[in-house]
Amino acid sequence: MKKALIVIACIAIAVIAIGFFSNQEDRSLPQGIMADRVLVEKRARKLTLYREGRLLKAYQVSLGKQPVGKKTEEGDGRTPEGVYSIDRRKMKSTFHRALHISYPNRGDLAQAKARGISPGGDIMIHGLFNGLGFLGKLHLVDDWTAGCIAVTNPQIEEIWRTVPDGTKVDIVP
Repeated sequence: MKKALIVIACIAIAVIAIGFFSNQEDRSLPQGIMADRVLVEKRARKLTLYREGRLLKAYQVSLGKQPVGKKTEEGDGRTPEGVYSIDRRKMKSTFHRALHISYPNRGDLAQAKARGISPGGDIMIHGLFNGLGFLGKLHLVDDWTAGCIAVTNPQIEEIWRTVPDGTKVDIVP
């Protein structure tokens, strides 16, 4: 029994330490700098901000539960692929801040219509579930969204202030 408690205590300490150290953010972008392009590379699980072709900063992300392949219909758990833009912001959401992506675009709508299905929607770049921000980068352990692109809460704060509405979003395999 004593051995089991020691093992449990060690696991708890390890989880707390990993959570603490994984939440340490690297350099912040300077105030006032604005991105003009967001690139999401699904295979690399990476979101990169650019300004006039120059890399500003990259973030590791979690994607939809079924990350391989292009989103084709509502509920498929996939993150879309294509060219979109940030078309609105949600300060109050289930997640800590959210930037709405203009999915579905005309091509997505045409493909869905031809198949007689709903393409889905409400795809966003967002933080973690409200109240779970302490998880930090532990959210990267698995893809868990319904098709959105998730980052930590400090990261979405930075992305929120750096990416204006209308910014181009390229999502590639």
